[in-house]
Amino acid sequence: MCSKPAVAAVARIAHLSSDVVISSTSASWASPPSSSFGTSIISLAEDIDVGSTLLRAVTVPLVAYATNSSPALSHLFPYLFDLSSKPIVFHVAADGDLSHVIVLRSAVPFFIHSASAQQAHDNALLASRLARTESKAVIHVFHVSSSDEEVEEVMEELVKPFLLAEQHSPARVGTGGNLALDAYELATAHTLALLGRPLRPFTIRGDDTADFVLITLGRSAIALEQSGATWIDISLVSPFPIVALLRAINPAAKHVFVLEQIQHWPMKWTPIFLDVISALQQLTGSRPSVTSVYLGDTSGCIPTDVSALLAAVSASRLQLGATPSITHAKAETPSIPKHESSYTNLLNHLFGERLQVINSPEIIAAHGELATRPEFALGRVRGELQQRAELISVVETLLLDSRLPQNIHSLLSQWLLAKDDGKKSRALGQEIIVALEAADVKCPDMMRVLRLGSHLPAFSRWIIGSDAWSYDIGASGLHHAITSGLNVNVLVIDTVPYSKRQEVAHRKQDVGLYAMNHGDVFVASIAIYSSYGQVLQALAEADRFPGPSIVLAYLPYTSLQTTALQILKETKNAVDSGYWPLYRWNPSKESEGLEPFLLDSDMIKKELQVFLDRYNHLSQLVRTKPEIAAELVGNFGDRVKEARKARAQQAFDNLLSGIDASPVLILYASDGGNAEKKAKRLAGRAMARGLPTTIMTMDAYGFDSLFTEDRHTIFITSTAGQGEPPQNGRQFFKSLNSALLLGTAELRKLKYTVFGMGDSHYWPRAEDFIYHNRPGKELDAKLAQLGAERFADLGLGDDQAADGTETGYKLWEPLLWRALGVDALELAEEEPEPITAEHIKAASLFLRGTIAEGFTDLTTGGIAASDTPLTKMHGIYQQEDRDVREERQVAGVEPAYIFMVRLRLPAGVVTPEQWLAVDQIADEHGAGHFKITTRQTFQLHGVLKRHVKPTIKKVNQALMRTVGTCGDACQNVTLSSMPALSRLHAQTFQLAKTLSDRFAPQTTAYHEIWLDQKMVAGDALKAKVQEPFYGSFYMPRKFKIAFAFPPTNDVDVFAHDIGMIAIVDDKDSLAGFNVLCGGGMGTTHGNKNTYPRIGSMLGFITPDQVIGVCEQILIFQRDNGNRKDRKNARLKYTIDRVGFDFFKSEIEKRSGIIFREPRSWKFERNIDNFGWQTGDDGLHHFTTFVENGRVQDEPGSEFKTAFREIAKVHKGRFRLTCNQHVIITEVKDQDLPEIKRILAKYKLDNLSYSGLRLAGAACVALPTCGLAMAESERYLPVLMDKVEAILEENGLRNDSIVMRMSGCPNGCSRPYLGEIAFAGKAPGTYTMLLGGGYYGQRLNKIYRESVTEPEILAILKPMIRGYALKRHEGEHFGDFVIRAGYIAPSEPGKSWYERIGGEGIHRTNTLEVTT
Repeated sequence: MCSKPAVAAVARIAHLSSDVVISSTSASWASPPSSSFGTSIISLAEDIDVGSTLLRAVTVPLVAYATNSSPALSHLFPYLFDLSSKPIVFHVAADGDLSHVIVLRSAVPFFIHSASAQQAHDNALLASRLARTESKAVIHVFHVSSSDEEVEEVMEELVKPFLLAEQHSPARVGTGGNLALDAYELATAHTLALLGRPLRPFTIRGDDTADFVLITLGRSAIALEQSGATWIDISLVSPFPIVALLRAINPAAKHVFVLEQIQHWPMKWTPIFLDVISALQQLTGSRPSVTSVYLGDTSGCIPTDVSALLAAVSASRLQLGATPSITHAKAETPSIPKHESSYTNLLNHLFGERLQVINSPEIIAAHGELATRPEFALGRVRGELQQRAELISVVETLLLDSRLPQNIHSLLSQWLLAKDDGKKSRALGQEIIVALEAADVKCPDMMRVLRLGSHLPAFSRWIIGSDAWSYDIGASGLHHAITSGLNVNVLVIDTVPYSKRQEVAHRKQDVGLYAMNHGDVFVASIAIYSSYGQVLQALAEADRFPGPSIVLAYLPYTSLQTTALQILKETKNAVDSGYWPLYRWNPSKESEGLEPFLLDSDMIKKELQVFLDRYNHLSQLVRTKPEIAAELVGNFGDRVKEARKARAQQAFDNLLSGIDASPVLILYASDGGNAEKKAKRLAGRAMARGLPTTIMTMDAYGFDSLFTEDRHTIFITSTAGQGEPPQNGRQFFKSLNSALLLGTAELRKLKYTVFGMGDSHYWPRAEDFIYHNRPGKELDAKLAQLGAERFADLGLGDDQAADGTETGYKLWEPLLWRALGVDALELAEEEPEPITAEHIKAASLFLRGTIAEGFTDLTTGGIAASDTPLTKMHGIYQQEDRDVREERQVAGVEPAYIFMVRLRLPAGVVTPEQWLAVDQIADEHGAGHFKITTRQTFQLHGVLKRHVKPTIKKVNQALMRTVGTCGDACQNVTLSSMPALSRLHAQTFQLAKTLSDRFAPQTTAYHEIWLDQKMVAGDALKAKVQEPFYGSFYMPRKFKIAFAFPPTNDVDVFAHDIGMIAIVDDKDSLAGFNVLCGGGMGTTHGNKNTYPRIGSMLGFITPDQVIGVCEQILIFQRDNGNRKDRKNARLKYTIDRVGFDFFKSEIEKRSGIIFREPRSWKFERNIDNFGWQTGDDGLHHFTTFVENGRVQDEPGSEFKTAFREIAKVHKGRFRLTCNQHVIITEVKDQDLPEIKRILAKYKLDNLSYSGLRLAGAACVALPTCGLAMAESERYLPVLMDKVEAILEENGLRNDSIVMRMSGCPNGCSRPYLGEIAFAGKAPGTYTMLLGGGYYGQRLNKIYRESVTEPEILAILKPMIRGYALKRHEGEHFGDFVIRAGYIAPSEPGKSWYERIGGEGIHRTNTLEVTT
């Protein structure tokens, strides 16, 4: 958490009061507080589209968006109209300047300002109440206070009741009929009742009878003891409390100073200054003078500075306090009137480097005065766009040239995808120019790209003119711009005051109507002194529109001496009368089913109304409230939906009209499949009893359908994450919660019962037990609250019961049949045998299934569920982008399916040519990066369905393959990388390759489906397609083999089904191997029948016996493994079931080989040996650090480019390590300088990482892995940063501690051997394990069942301090925590669960976490 009291207080309130908290990555202060409030947390990168994310999130009662005040806030403008009517609180942290956030003020109903930490806390509560009760957006901006402020915080348990309390109407002063002010006063009354502290729209200090009034917006550090002055500190900025402010100002006051902490403002007059001027116009008689003051940093001010300010009454803007460093804009061109710079400055603010004013006066010197005319500017635009089109064509041609260098090919490919993105196209364009200029050989097309290089960035092109263009649209060139179809924006500034409109009315034409009649032009009418927010929205939409845009901008003035008050009055009269309506016309919205016209002001002039009438949407468009059109469209859609539902319901009722039995509806929500299985089994039993039955997921059915549902409805739900509903029921639960909060919905017709499923073992702490079976319990209670009738009591199943969830289910199901009147029926409950992976494999015709047909069907991005177990055997995982899962569910579209392709690389040995092939495949068919896995191979992520086949083809063309790298077969065989033992590595590599080839699936289906080889037919079919080793059922589960060479256990040899520890004799020759058997990492949370296991020692064998022993072990597992329960199908469970002694004797009998006593060996580490080493063959090897194995280009770590450059010149090979790093091997003396040069160029020779980071490992997890319960690869580096800080404090930066993280309990990163490890349990929540052996020789043990980051750091801080002070010489961390009594040493098999949770004073229930 941040140490600043204001930000800490606001973050706490945001998490306590909101259902969803969305924060930008810059707002690190918005991270969750120490305790968990059950709030959904979404963190967004700076370049993510925040507006659309907020719109998707507002399906819950309250959303909080936490961010810092920055220029990025302007990106919200296109969405603020939609967001303004949603329950969102924008908590914006400002640090001395309100310029960036104040621009949002006019676009939202409520804008609240907090100057102190206590005020920030109180206003955060007020804003949350206001947004929730009014369903309107509230901006709460607060200042980052000093660290010595004290905040009196509200108790956690009082926040939710405060938010949900019913409205009441307290006595209050009049608000002039302002409904928004009424709502604000109601909310302040509730806040006062909660806190005992009043919240007012402003606070008054000083002498209220003084001649001087200082109205402030900002944070001031002055001790305000100045006599003769009234200080009014604004808290409520919108709606601005005009009536109350006038009452607060002394009628005899002579001077009003408006002090605003607004450093950068595109207009001459600041917003509160204009509001005060407008308010004072309502006074009768003499009025005080008004002076604008910039409120700077007042920490160094003294009272005499205030006196000097009061004495310096001036018409120009004054200043109080120091000014932070300001980057001054370039001097304005004299030919641009200073008033109009309001619009040009705004364009600069919005578009920055992208802005290109085509007819800027600056080009007059080069092109003459005609350069400012629209037809000249339009010609320039047309020429530039033609040249850019030529550039795109040249780039597309160049990409087909095989001679193009790889780095330039990659850059041009990326640019082509991002050519319309202003930021990315500029950055890539600069890189392309540099790369082309540095290229050794330049073809003609490369020279053309260089010549056209100025068109690489995407510009926002604007032509700016005056209303003089409106007098003759044809002659001025505006007609040509409107009809051109070019992507160009025209800003026409109209300066005619409303009071002088009659003088030009007969001569002026309405450019907006003219353009709207053309049909394909974006048109907007704006006025910067009426609605600043609408101006920003319109300009942003114009920039995004793919065609001509005409923006009419109102700025009424007659001379440069026109005052602020005159411009404000003229603008107000013009807009209020309808003379200058504010609107946006966006034809592109029609294709989205939205209305193209949006009126942003209250009045509309006659000519525009006639146009809209002719457009035949008048009933939806001509209105005084912009929301009406959206409501009408929404209501029409709702009526269509209701009509469809009614017809479907009628058809269903007709179908059942002749049936006496009560129809049954079964709705389920399931993540892991258990709830789904129960629901489907129950549906079968109901139909066997003659009950008409319908079954579907909760989200597929929808909550709204329950209002007309009179069937007996049965709900079955499991529990996900932190007591959350499963994914396919979350929208249903959100709708249920919304209906309950609104209090208007009733489910009187509904008859229901609920069965919930959970695991009590997940929640060992008493305070967490509320999450056990939470979805089922809440669903039952909330349906009852809505008036539904419970026809059978709630049933609950617990995985920890004797028969798991079946124990509770068997008690509940008879109640169900009794309530439905079918309990007397005697039925033999013959359940159909479920379709399992074993059935699918057997029926697949040796891994064919319907894979070929599925991948040719491009109507969906996924494949059939029955094919997914088979595609794994081909090396392919179907996945989805889980980052967008929820928004796609809301949109009603299928998941964002993608595929992961894993390669088969025995021992992780790769040639430079193969590396380059994988690099190119990742660019052309994948996500542009690839992963080095703990199985010593490559994974390609983000491969779309249509790219899977080309990917596998190119992999095979590079003499690699993917078959058998996943699924129920022997996977990639791994081998210690050992660069210093090159001769022994070569010898063992042949063994590993032989085993890999021998146990790879032999079916020809792989070549038929992916490589277009024909399937054999006739009598030869059976002989050709069968599996000589596996048969049609293959293995019960995956099977893994590893070879380790002491003293390095980099493969974690104890973690595999078969582990071979190489033994070297006294002549440094390979004598043989000690054989381990039965290792494995995977478990299931809460299921004690699953556990990690290290391999058991069988004994010593010679190299020539390896293949025979391995073959018999695989055959024994193939024939004896558990094929009924995949969770218990690995070899480790088979050995524990049959007994190790029996297993060993069987292998000896089958192989004819007697295991000898194991030879002695010693492991010293299981991490890689980084840096340069020289092998016994005289060749050099360099081990590079690649964090978590992700080969991609990022700022400061361009791994992908670096390895590509190395592969182009390297004459040796690469070795991938099981710790996810890369070894550049077999470098000759003469090649060393070049390899070292490239390593230095890309900083790959930098190995100054902490010992913790060098020893860390993480699996992929989110967003692609379907099994992930929490982050892993994306989060571990973040956690390591914080743990490294603790290590640094204790002088342990270089000490090697093995920390591993897995996103789920399956353990792909081998977490159960880490000294410190984490297995994902729910988003942000992990099981924490301690005590693993540093050499990988001992399992760790569960220390805490469920921890979050604050708890992790609180646990590790004293533990690491104790390690630094009390460790023995050479003692590793995993050994220390056992000796110090933190954790018990692990036991094999099921005994692993004994004594979990810490030892003695370190047990779970005695731990106090402080943050």
